[in-house]
Amino acid sequence: MIARLNGLLIEKSPPLIVLDCAGVGYEVEVPMSTFYNLPEVGKQIQLLIHFVVREDAQLLYGFGSEQEKSTFKQLLKVNGIGAKSALSILSGVSIDDLVEAVNRQEVGMLTRIPGIGKKTAERLLLELKDKFAVTGSTTTNSQPKSASYDILNALVALGYHEREAASAVKLLGKDVGVADGIKQALKSLSK
Repeated sequence: MIARLNGLLIEKSPPLIVLDCAGVGYEVEVPMSTFYNLPEVGKQIQLLIHFVVREDAQLLYGFGSEQEKSTFKQLLKVNGIGAKSALSILSGVSIDDLVEAVNRQEVGMLTRIPGIGKKTAERLLLELKDKFAVTGSTTTNSQPKSASYDILNALVALGYHEREAASAVKLLGKDVGVADGIKQALKSLSK
């Protein structure tokens, strides 16, 4: 079983990368959250690996953090969710937002992810409810998380892509209110 790869990043073509480890090039699929944090081609990297052996293929899925890998494995346990769908989910929303959606039972956030319909989203929420309710969100104070969530939803409703809206929300202070947060985020997005 392959659990980790260290090597030279020799090719980047989302969602695939090629990692040269001692002269062997490994093709690894990564979620966009990991892909965005990769250095430029020619640099050394280390990825946590989930190795899948099927009748017709041997596939490697790489992750930048243990949290991403464990969430991926948890998603695979959901009936009807395969590796491609799990990667799509991790690419479409952050882990904190996924936990928040599961805890709040919000179908809308998940249906915005390409390839995830209403029935699949409902199944995800149902099967992950007990799993994520225990871990909870990484934020201890729910008010700033709720404000940032409301700001993010407002920016998406205004037509911004979820990833760029999330980047703008991360730049905001922790104690910002919803109205001020939206104004500040719009200013940063307009630059």
